[in-house]
Amino acid sequence: GLELSHCVGATSLGPAVPWRSGGPCKMKRVRTVFKPEQLERLEQEFLKQQYMVGTERVDLAATLHLTETQVKVWFQNRRIKWRKQSMEQKAAKLSQFGVIQPATADSTDIKDHEEDTVDVEL
Repeated sequence: GLELSHCVGATSLGPAVPWRSGGPCKMKRVRTVFKPEQLERLEQEFLKQQYMVGTERVDLAATLHLTETQVKVWFQNRRIKWRKQSMEQKAAKLSQFGVIQPATADSTDIKDHEEDTVDVEL
């Protein structure tokens, strides 16, 4: 099942702060902590292919004792990191030649995607 921590805002000093108009408490998802062996294998697979779908993802998840969703989200987040690193390398090369790169739609897209990263534990 989905593991959730206590209500956001709950402290020993008082009750939890309800989320919006008297609704239930907003629950915070627990961040997945990957073991070094899992990360090493995930990185190896990412070097082979940046997208993992279908039975390959199911098999990898089973091998690593993770859920398919955890593997899917790890790959999504890793692709964002990879794109960001590629953009930074490109900018560094351009700056070596004295070319100033104006802010482009691509650089703002990455910031938008960073905010969209999801960390789900199922």
